[in-house]
Amino acid sequence: MSEDRTDKRPAAAADSGSSADRQAPEQADNKRVKPWHVVFSTLAAGFGVQSSRNRERDFKQGKAGPFIVAGLLFTVLFVAGVALVVNLVLSAAG
Repeated sequence: MSEDRTDKRPAAAADSGSSADRQAPEQADNKRVKPWHVVFSTLAAGFGVQSSRNRERDFKQGKAGPFIVAGLLFTVLFVAGVALVVNLVLSAAG
């Protein structure tokens, strides 16, 4: 009765929770990042507002290929957009 345990949960509950914790990372590694996650992550990273949680998800679950393609596409579209705006402003200024 004077047994001092730091974990006050019953032994069965403590054991079942630890096995679920071990399986969760393995299952998370098998999941693929959805295409819209790639798009939103690319946009957020391009504007410098990517959260660390999303960045970690992308690095743990995603493959590099889709992010590289999305990053290159974002860069081309961004530069083309800036060039278009500059041309419009310069043509309007006369």
